[in-house]
Amino acid sequence: MAATQRRSRKIMMTPGELNEFLTTQRTCRIATVSSDGAPHVSALWFAWDGTSLWLYSIVRSKRWADLRHDPRVAIVIDSGEEYGELCGVELSGTVELVGEIPRTGAPCAELDTLEPLFARKNFGLEAMPHDGRHAWIRLTPSKTVSWDFRKL
Repeated sequence: MAATQRRSRKIMMTPGELNEFLTTQRTCRIATVSSDGAPHVSALWFAWDGTSLWLYSIVRSKRWADLRHDPRVAIVIDSGEEYGELCGVELSGTVELVGEIPRTGAPCAELDTLEPLFARKNFGLEAMPHDGRHAWIRLTPSKTVSWDFRKL
């Protein structure tokens, strides 16, 4: 069960606002922990399915090596330039690797809906272009914190 936000309730997003925000935003920043304990942050495109955040990562990346060692992450998606426009969400928890590694397009029921969603959102395509270099990461957040300064 996901933790409930306790602070800044005045500016937190409603479930509908949060879903809309995660559905329309494109880029997130994912923080991982390296084997030596050092933090590592990288940017990725993502898709939100209403419950989980999905990332399509290169399997020969530092991020991937970090996640194989320690699957805990914190992910931030935010927008806005001026103070009164700032809004965003931090999702944290433990990720799962889904499907074949690396992904070449073999049938995987868990990805049947997700891959076309990701392909349309991020590539403008109807089908996912598999290159044998990427694989899927799913975060079903255990904690969600959101803010929307436009509510002030």
